[in-house]
Amino acid sequence: MQYNPGWNSSAVNLLHVRARGPRDTLHYVWSSIGAPAVLLVATDSPDSSLSIDWPRLLSPSPAGAVRIDPPGSAVYATAVVFTKVFESSESSPSQELFHPPYDLSDFSWDSLNHTLNSTALTAELRGVPASDPGGSFANGSLAFRVTAYEAHGRARCLPSLLHTPDSSQVEFVLAGVAPRGNSSRFTLEVATVEEPGVAQSLRSERSIDDEYTPTIFEVLSLVAESRTNSSTLSFLQWKATAYGSRSPRREDGIRCQAQGLQEANWTLPPSSIIQAYFGEGVGSTHSVNALNISFGGEEGRVYQEKRYLSWSVLVGFGQPPTDTFSPLVISIMAVALGTPLAMLLVGTCLVLLAQRKRYSEYEPIN
Repeated sequence: MQYNPGWNSSAVNLLHVRARGPRDTLHYVWSSIGAPAVLLVATDSPDSSLSIDWPRLLSPSPAGAVRIDPPGSAVYATAVVFTKVFESSESSPSQELFHPPYDLSDFSWDSLNHTLNSTALTAELRGVPASDPGGSFANGSLAFRVTAYEAHGRARCLPSLLHTPDSSQVEFVLAGVAPRGNSSRFTLEVATVEEPGVAQSLRSERSIDDEYTPTIFEVLSLVAESRTNSSTLSFLQWKATAYGSRSPRREDGIRCQAQGLQEANWTLPPSSIIQAYFGEGVGSTHSVNALNISFGGEEGRVYQEKRYLSWSVLVGFGQPPTDTFSPLVISIMAVALGTPLAMLLVGTCLVLLAQRKRYSEYEPIN
């Protein structure tokens, strides 16, 4: 992890996470210069590096300020931008009131340097609106907590996402923010930038196994695939739940829904890291899609009472991780299904033997 590489000021935030393999390198570039975003670049060189022209990056025209060296080593690039947070509440039993959205490109962000932990590979980007006339953020904040991984494993806290060295986790957190209505429901707008020739699809997978995330049986993935060979290039993966506690438990669950993947017909909010790598005309040269992730519904009062909301999503390259049954679950299923089957077989054998013995006591009637 590198914080603002090549720049001494902490007035802006840029976090570079590099995962180096024997034949390739994966780059994650997180930034809050403009709308908070992450740039993902995969290269075919184990020695590729990030190069930043800081004066150009901080100028009104940042195109070309971010590049990967050596030139031509990048084989795939994508980006995820967190654009807005919407808030709605019930004005009457049949009507929903939408409050003015929070534009994340207008937020003021704390220095990442205060939360960066190079040993645990974690960092937290925390911010508040630059203008907050209603005072909703007087005692609260919005944050994105980033965690990088060096090996396969599973997150300790719910929803216990399964991760690989090719992925990073980001946790969206609203803490202490005063709702502007009764039973407020929040929605996070997420935009993605993809190169030409790449198609995205939203997938939902269900499983009977909720061992690691109790009562949650659905996993959603936003997958980017090559149109030429259908290979999976990158993904966002999350479970259909959020939580209303700092130490989440099953009873703190808040329903999470994905509201349709759509091609964005609006201008991508300014995010210097995106324009710096893809160019100023990124909206016309690349495909931009948007997805709304909503939290709440019948459980809207969970946030009303605890003033806390957290949602975790995995961002990575290649195929999204797939959960399999653990040895414990397989053993339980074997006992649960095997015991009745064994009893049935033994009972059938005993009945057959009893019948054969009973009829063998009689002589045939002449």
